[in-house]
Amino acid sequence: MSDRAEKLLTIRHHVSRTPHIVLDTEKCAACLLKPCLYFCPAGCFSLVDNELKFQYEGCLECGTCRVMCANNALKWDYPQGGYGVSVRLG
Repeated sequence: MSDRAEKLLTIRHHVSRTPHIVLDTEKCAACLLKPCLYFCPAGCFSLVDNELKFQYEGCLECGTCRVMCANNALKWDYPQGGYGVSVRLG
């Protein structure tokens, strides 16, 4: 197993029922490049029937989507207390 894969195994997710990232679907639809599809290390963004979808459950909370989105098409907050990413043995 690669070092990168071993590091990813140390990450735990405590998933909240409330998403910590909310997309503005109108702004996403107007975006031509859709960088979030390519830069999200967790692969949380996908294109389904020409519509951008986000699955927050696997998010690593790295903020890459927030940095790469030139249209400010998402509202990004940390998950509520007790939820989100925690690192074991880190």
